[in-house]
Amino acid sequence: MSRLITQLRTASAFLPGIAVSAVVGLAALFLSSHYGAPAMLFALLLGIAMSFIYDDPKCKIGVDFTARHILRLGVALLGLRIAFGDLTAMGWKTGALLVIAVASTILVGMLLAKAFGLEKRFGLLTGGSVGICGASAAMAISAVLPQSKENDRDTLLTIVGVTSLSTIAMVVYPIVAAYLHLDEAQTSLFLGATIHDVAQVVGAGYSVSEQTGDLATLTKLVRVAFLMPVVMCILLVLRLNFDGTQTGKTPGVPSFLIAFAVLMAINSIVDLPQVITDSATDISRFALVISIAAIGMKSNLGQMLTVGIKPILLLVIETLWIAALVLLCLPYV
Repeated sequence: MSRLITQLRTASAFLPGIAVSAVVGLAALFLSSHYGAPAMLFALLLGIAMSFIYDDPKCKIGVDFTARHILRLGVALLGLRIAFGDLTAMGWKTGALLVIAVASTILVGMLLAKAFGLEKRFGLLTGGSVGICGASAAMAISAVLPQSKENDRDTLLTIVGVTSLSTIAMVVYPIVAAYLHLDEAQTSLFLGATIHDVAQVVGAGYSVSEQTGDLATLTKLVRVAFLMPVVMCILLVLRLNFDGTQTGKTPGVPSFLIAFAVLMAINSIVDLPQVITDSATDISRFALVISIAAIGMKSNLGQMLTVGIKPILLLVIETLWIAALVLLCLPYV
């Protein structure tokens, strides 16, 4: 009985921080539905505005739990949005283009980070975020990178940058496609292969036509599927470079990544009812939104303001790189 009481007390210690993060997340979703801006951006800004809450010992442990573990739940549930059939439906040429686009964007990010005097891990974080699926990729990659005092700051900067650029792209890229006289298939591929966040791809695609929206969303989901192999490659590199003389454990495969793969396999093998996949999508979205709110609460705004223009310039160049690459390759797909 005493053990149960102890466990309940331990669990209750997390509730204030989780509850505050959830309230901020709900506020962000409300603002997003009324003003049309990304919920993740609202969550981040509201979280930063309420960063004083993180100084309260009663909330600190729950905010940390939300930023780390609920985040991983949200990423894992992304697996139910993808099936192996999505990967084969695109054709090998489109698949090859997406692989090249994602890999080259990550490489460009790391090279430019070194040239700008930034850490390569920041280039990896931003390149993966731009190349794969925006804020979701940023949080997943950040979760497996070695933790440091700059980790939260870098993740926050990346999320702000890719969400803002993705919103701009949602408005500008359909105009670019029309100016270049791209046909429906080319427009769908361009939007799905270059815009960072899924929600913005949906917004851009359906602003052109229903068919364009369907194809652009499918293309984007194939990019989301690259999240697992990219994170696995990062873990492999970390494991190969791990120094056995240093403290800590050898990096292993995180449970959320295993869950992502298992759920993706289930969705590929079993014809799940739409109510299940829709519910999983909603839960995943809410988990990611409140996790970003928690990351915002943990942020140090003063520290962010000292990073300068180089990180923003890096994100802009990565965004322009993947857009230019896809446009140049469209005639050959």
